[in-house]
Amino acid sequence: MSARIGVAVMAVLLALYVVLVAQRAWLLLTSGDPVGVTMGAALVVLPLIATWAIGRELWFGVRAQRLGERLGAEGGLPEEEVSVRPSGRAVRADADALFPRYRAEVEAHPDDWRAWYRLGVAYDASGDRRRARDAVRRAIRLERTDRPA
Repeated sequence: MSARIGVAVMAVLLALYVVLVAQRAWLLLTSGDPVGVTMGAALVVLPLIATWAIGRELWFGVRAQRLGERLGAEGGLPEEEVSVRPSGRAVRADADALFPRYRAEVEAHPDDWRAWYRLGVAYDASGDRRRARDAVRRAIRLERTDRPA
């Protein structure tokens, strides 16, 4: 739930940013000064890039959650118990001990989105966010090709 609140706050802040920057961009674009017009054009591009980046991350989150729910409904999520810290994060040593199993599963079944998703969960528990996201992205791509027509 806290992740959704964080996403909502970020979306509201982005909207506020876009409105304020658009106002400044308009003032600079209509100033008639060549430097001001150039800066105004740059101010139009930057919020577009920020909006695209946030949208891309939101879409990734939606697709990843959908896969997690599907895998959970199938009973395919990892069931191993790992110790957690008071913050709720997994104890890295426990998570690292489970990692080889999920890596071997991906090596044995490289086209199975379920194996890639579980590997992403293992990476996340081990604290490797970049590889976790890469593994889940791979699972999303594989799941799209795995759907019945």
